[in-house]
Amino acid sequence: MSYSIYICGVGGQGIIKTSVIIGEAAMNQGLNVVMSEIHGMSQRGGSVSTELKIGDFNSSIIPDTTADMLLSFEPVETIRGLHKVNKDSKIVYNTHPIIPSSTNEAYPAVDSITNALKENFTHVIPIDATDLALDAGNILSLNMVLLGAVTADDNFPLSKDSVIDAMKNNLHPKFHELNLNAIEKGYNSIKG
Repeated sequence: MSYSIYICGVGGQGIIKTSVIIGEAAMNQGLNVVMSEIHGMSQRGGSVSTELKIGDFNSSIIPDTTADMLLSFEPVETIRGLHKVNKDSKIVYNTHPIIPSSTNEAYPAVDSITNALKENFTHVIPIDATDLALDAGNILSLNMVLLGAVTADDNFPLSKDSVIDAMKNNLHPKFHELNLNAIEKGYNSIKG
């Protein structure tokens, strides 16, 4: 069994915590996991990415075009992460943009991004995780919405239950109900 996930977004979205939870869930299922992270300018809303490999790997770095999944927390970061995937990779991404205040450049239309992805990749799953997180009770649960969405994928190697257990082990108990709700909203948005 081998599975690689490239996770990307901007600082403050919970990318690293999501990776830790996935890694722990994999270990709880008896699977090997390796992870690397790049923080960039994360404290200023800059790019953050992590690479996870589940299975027997010697390195945490995912070679270009080999990721099984791209999990992106922001549309433009999805574009930046495309070098890690191929036409058969699963692309799950949040459609809500975070427009940087440090530029005067126009932000690309999210519909255009979605259409371009669907024209070039077989498995594209856009999800308004921001809206679902707000519906769950707090924008900070965005990462759990996306995590719930990926557990709904039949090819994802981790069970929703193991992810929930890892979430509970990594977050304060007062946030468990909120994050359980967010995971369910993400899961149901895919499974319907």
